Amino acid sequence: MLRTHTCGQLTKSDVGKEVVLCGWVATRRDHGKLIFIDIRDRYGLTQVTFIPRDAGESYKIAQDLRSEFVIKITGVVNPRPQGTINPKLSTGEVEVLAKNVEILNPSLNPPFEIQEEINVSEESRLKYRYLDLRRKKVFGNLELRSNLYKIIRNFLSARDFIECETPILTKSTPEGARDYLVPSRLNLGQFYALPQSPQLFKQILMVSGIERYYQIAKCFRDEDLRADRQPEFTQLDLEMSFVEEEDIFNLSEQLMQLVLKELKGIEIKIPFPRLTYAQAQEKYKSDKPDLRKELNSEFAFVWVVDFPLFKYNNEEKRWESEHHPFTSPASEDLAILESDPAKVKSRSYDLVLNGNEIGSGSIRIHSQSLQERIFKMIGISGEDARKRFGFLLEAFQYGAPPHAGVAYGLDRLLTILSGEESIREVITFPKTSTGACPLTSAPSDVDERQLKELGIAVIKKAK
Repeated sequence: MLRTHTCGQLTKSDVGKEVVLCGWVATRRDHGKLIFIDIRDRYGLTQVTFIPRDAGESYKIAQDLRSEFVIKITGVVNPRPQGTINPKLSTGEVEVLAKNVEILNPSLNPPFEIQEEINVSEESRLKYRYLDLRRKKVFGNLELRSNLYKIIRNFLSARDFIECETPILTKSTPEGARDYLVPSRLNLGQFYALPQSPQLFKQILMVSGIERYYQIAKCFRDEDLRADRQPEFTQLDLEMSFVEEEDIFNLSEQLMQLVLKELKGIEIKIPFPRLTYAQAQEKYKSDKPDLRKELNSEFAFVWVVDFPLFKYNNEEKRWESEHHPFTSPASEDLAILESDPAKVKSRSYDLVLNGNEIGSGSIRIHSQSLQERIFKMIGISGEDARKRFGFLLEAFQYGAPPHAGVAYGLDRLLTILSGEESIREVITFPKTSTGACPLTSAPSDVDERQLKELGIAVIKKAK
């Protein structure tokens, strides 16, 4: 290690020790014969004092230090003089009297100050995201995300779930949002798609006998963006065999209870209240009701159940799935599936937090005959179903167990937990509302030779 301690570690118990610190210059103050440097790393900040008689040649180097230089300091821990103690810092009772300083790397003058409150455009923050991430608040959001992942993994591993990865390059099965397509060089004219969710693969894993699957999965949707949407996002994906709605509810409530306790120190009561879709629409005029005032627990969870199975597409004059075509209808409504589709309820459920849908799932269809009826109702012919979903339908012929699942939008959940307004604040390298990345300038033009190798011609739209 280049250092003996971090910049947030030293206390009065370390007085008299010779230490080595590494980090970035946060501030530099020249008081004539004394130079003060605040050195910063992810753990905190320590004041370093340069006195000419002690620092020697390093005093001259200290005169040239500037904001965000990366430095290595060797010195002795000293108690701060009376009246200069900073109670806001964990290291506020001590300072390091510098004996030697080494510039590990200089820095250009940053485009904005690395401090908590800055008046700078989001475009600039995202362009220089590596500087923005040095701010304690932004870094704290990433730390919150990391801690959430640890809680999830520990919780599910203790309950016999297996973490399985599913393909990123997969088959295009468009339903709902547009797919992102990836051309295949080895199979000219054919394309992979980036998954909108691991839906089909996790159902196949249930046919495989996995029984309890989870994944912290990257998902991709080519859709118009808003403040709470990104072209790529992260969800906790769960699927379980031989279960019903109550099993999904109980597991989810225990997980959310643990998350709030561990990350926010808040005890929430379970089970969560439940509303049918009809009740939510009648009372709140929304299927994402915010119950914080009614429940008085800052974080108000509610299940919304009994969604319609179908919705009518007026433009195309046809029925389509409210959630997705693999959602099971309520058993009592099977008799009216074809005769009165508007009244058919689904066995689906959404988990809503503070007026935001953070999770959605359903009891899945595991019967091939029922799946074919649903496809027929939404205008997918047998041939089209085999073309789009054939690999799933074939798997269903080899003993598919009853199964159910749910997926939670982790970016949205983290936005609520952190008190931020936009999911961009909790994503390491987010994109703008137009899907652009100011840091890398993606998306961008590619070399003509690459396009020829892929058999692709770009059609320029007229201005």
